[in-house]
This record gives sequence, C-alpha cells and structure tokens, in this order.
Amino acid sequence: MKKYDLIVIGSGPAGEKAAVKAAYFGHKVALIEKERKYGGAGVQTGTLPSKTLKETALYLSGVYQKGIFGVDKEVGRETGVHDFLYRKNLVTNHMHKIVKYNLKKHGIDVYEGFASFVDKNHIKIAGELELVIEGNFILIASGSYPYHPENIPFDDKRILDSDTVLNIKHFPKSICVLGAGVIGCEYATIFGAMGVKTFIVNDHDKILSFLDTEVSEALVDQMRKNEIKILFNNSITGFEIPELDDKPLRLTLRSGEILNVDMFLFAAGRSGRIKGLNCEEIGLKTGKRETVLVNKKFQTNIPNIYAVGDVIGFPALASTSMEQGRIAVTHMFDTSDLESLADIFPYGIYTVPEVSMVGITEEEAKAKKIEHGVGYSYYRDTARGMIMGDTDNGYLKLIFNRNTKIIIGVHIIGYMATELIHYGMELVREEKTLDSLIATVFNYPTLHDLYKYASYDGLGNIAGKKIKKAGEMI
Repeated sequence: MKKYDLIVIGSGPAGEKAAVKAAYFGHKVALIEKERKYGGAGVQTGTLPSKTLKETALYLSGVYQKGIFGVDKEVGRETGVHDFLYRKNLVTNHMHKIVKYNLKKHGIDVYEGFASFVDKNHIKIAGELELVIEGNFILIASGSYPYHPENIPFDDKRILDSDTVLNIKHFPKSICVLGAGVIGCEYATIFGAMGVKTFIVNDHDKILSFLDTEVSEALVDQMRKNEIKILFNNSITGFEIPELDDKPLRLTLRSGEILNVDMFLFAAGRSGRIKGLNCEEIGLKTGKRETVLVNKKFQTNIPNIYAVGDVIGFPALASTSMEQGRIAVTHMFDTSDLESLADIFPYGIYTVPEVSMVGITEEEAKAKKIEHGVGYSYYRDTARGMIMGDTDNGYLKLIFNRNTKIIIGVHIIGYMATELIHYGMELVREEKTLDSLIATVFNYPTLHDLYKYASYDGLGNIAGKKIKKAGEMI
C-alpha cells in the first residue's frame, strides 16, 4: 500500500492548486480524478467553457462592432452549433493538458478512478485497477454538480442543466432559462446575443440580489433591450414534451401563462459532489445540498480531513477555490505563508454586458448607517468608450464615505468590467480616497478614466454640484 502526506480528491481549481503547493513544499502527494479530463468544473463544464462561449457569442454576433466604423453592415454570419462550440472545445482540451502537465511537473501521483473513504486515512480507488492508498491528510475537492429537482424531466437533449447545455447538437430558436442567478443570467445573455429568443423565469422580483440594486436594474434594462424577456415572481408548474423534436416544449407557468420553446435550461443551483465518498460511514459532517461543513481553516470535524471549493458551498468561485486549497495546505503542514482568505475580493458575472463589484453596495452602506456618497461615470462619456463605439448605458459607480472620502465600494456594468474591477479592489483594500484617485495618472485613452471621472462626480456631489459629463471635468 502506497502512503502519502496528502491525498487530494478532485483536479479542479481547488484540488490542483492544493496538490501543487503541498508538492512544492516537499510533501508526497497523490491526486484522484474520476474523469479522464482534468480541471474539474472550472475547466470542463463551468468557469472556462461558459466564459469562452460568451466571447464566442460576442465575436459571431458582432454585438460590439455593428456599425461603429461608419459601415452599416451585419457583422455576424449564419453560424451553426459547431462554430459556437469550437473555441470552447479548444480551450477545455488545452487547459486539461495544462493541468495534467502541472501535476506531472510537480511529481504528483495521479490516479484515475472514483474515490471513497475506507476510514479517515485510507481511500479506495475504483478504476481500471482497484486499490487502496493511505494519507496523513485528505483534502476533498470534488466540486459540485447541477441540482436536479424531481419535477423537471431532464433528458439531456432539450431539457438541460448547466453541464449538458455544453453538448447541444443544434441551436434552438427559443429557450427558457429557469433561475436568474449567475449561471442563468450568463447563459441567457449568451443565447440572447446569438439571436435566440430567450425567456428567464425567476421566482423573485430581482436578479442577482447580492448586486447593488441600481446595477442589477441596469442589467435587467440591458437584457430587455436585447429582447430577453424576464418573468419575475414566477415559476414553472408543468412540462409537456412532444414526441417529435421539431415540435415545441409546452411550459406552464405559475401565473397561468404558457411558453412554447425549443429548449429549457435549469440553472437554479448546484449540489456538492459527495455521493459515493462514504462520508456518513466515517462520521464526516455534511450540510444542505450535499456540502461538506468546514471551519475557517477549511478543516472538517475529522481533524486530518479538509474540504475546499464548490463542495463546501458559497462563494463557489474558481478564484476563491484556488486560494482555499492553498490555505488548507498552509494549516496541514504549517507553511505559514497564507493563513486565511482575503476578506475583500471581487465578484465577476460574465453576462452581456459584464458586471463586476467589490466592497459594499449602496444598500449595505445605508443599512450600516454609513454617511456615504456616490459618483458615476459612463463609458460613452470617455474617449476610450467613444473609440470603442459604446452606445449602451455601461457605467462605473463609486461608493465612498462622505466624511473621509474613502472609497468603500466599486460597481461596474459594461465592457471588460471583470478586468477593470481589479483596480477598484485595490482602492477598497488600501482605503484610497477620491482625492488620491484624482491625483493618479492613467494611460490615455483607457477605460480607467472611468475611475477618475466617477471621483470628480463624487466630489461634485459632496459640494452639491452634479457633474453630468466627463467633458465638464477636462
């Protein structure tokens, strides 16, 4: 029987980074992956595939190019599902090889098969050969899978989840997305950009409720502008599936409305992937939606077993999952380099347009009774935005303490918002003021001017004078 300092279950972002860090510090590491493709949901079915599809949709549809150079023509072309999925397949295949190479480079023993606990130190691997290996520490990084309510007749062909939607064989003429969380909104806007008639059914009166309300409403407005219909405070109570594929699905809504669509996508939650791990048999405590319960060190109730990534639930981001894996290794082996997750990190939603935020929302500022101010700047009012031809209502919103002028929140909706937010993260982390931001010099023209113009707007609001356009500040 082979013995290891650490056994990692899962090769997704959390598992890979944890395994590599432990190996870097000289520990003997094994990693078990049940799929023949490495990288977990982050590479194969979640983060990278959906973001690649978004970029593909932008390219094929020409959303940001139509007519901006004085040529009124249709940039998009007649495309098939092969065109749509081509780049996604290329990216996932390449990143699988990158993850595999990284594990090999660090001398990690990789086993392909399904892992299950024999006891707190022994893992059985069911693969081509069945064997048992021993580890001083075990890290569960097995990820998550789409939740399947019993009342939805999934068929992986027309009634899909966020995994199976990546394997569609044809473009639908219309699609209904159930759920207006991150995954639902991303796929709805991707299909909407490709000209698919899109409906979103949401059982609340707001989408992405963790966002600043103004930004959430701005995204709704943009969706409607792109002819995506959002049905708030609603749900689906019945499905009628025709025998012939060329006939539409008939969906009955709680409101009594009937939707006839080609495809249906369920995007209302995921569950931890712990089935078959034998967690109950070894006394490992689990929570709702099959998540593993952990403390701040990502340690379970069994001291030598840790868990990280989607399998522990919120925030279930690839970015935070990577750090969770590294932090868990810190506490296992006392590497003393990264002991806790940063309390300030960005959220990125890869919709069309993108949305990103860091810090607190205006609603949170009000709830905490912070005497706050806001400053806005619009893409269309910047030189870079004009060059790009931005005609949408993309904008940056700063939230700051009115007394100290310290920036406490940054919210962006528009082109490359998920890239622009990182500068905003440093502003919030370093407690920078509007004055220090105004004193910063950026390349010109760039979209970072949004920060400076929003600062001027904020200062104008403090003085009781609203600055409406960037041109008034120059």
